[in-house]
Amino acid sequence: MSTPAFTILVVEDDDIVRMLIVDVLEELEFKVLEADGSEQALEVLQDHSITIDLMMTDVGLPGMDGRELATEARKLRPALPVLFASGYAETIDVPADMHVIGKPFSIDQLRDKVKGILAN
Repeated sequence: MSTPAFTILVVEDDDIVRMLIVDVLEELEFKVLEADGSEQALEVLQDHSITIDLMMTDVGLPGMDGRELATEARKLRPALPVLFASGYAETIDVPADMHVIGKPFSIDQLRDKVKGILAN
């Protein structure tokens, strides 16, 4: 019997970038939920009938940015792992228990980062 797939919520306002990330994660056999911004992500996070094992969010979202979204997400789901994606990864400050991956990233980098986070 195979183990159930981990579920990842991908929050990205750029439709093409979101589609590419979702395609890669699905190819890696993750279950993926999509949100085009913080408001849609919070709606998903408020539904506790949905299991979410990781939230991957762009830092530069319009309105509520990725860091603010992570803060709100942790109020709803205190143990939720968070992975920030940013073109400025080396300059953004993330809380010690959250993770960051620099854009652009390779499929291998994304796979290794996600699997490393989910293994903990």
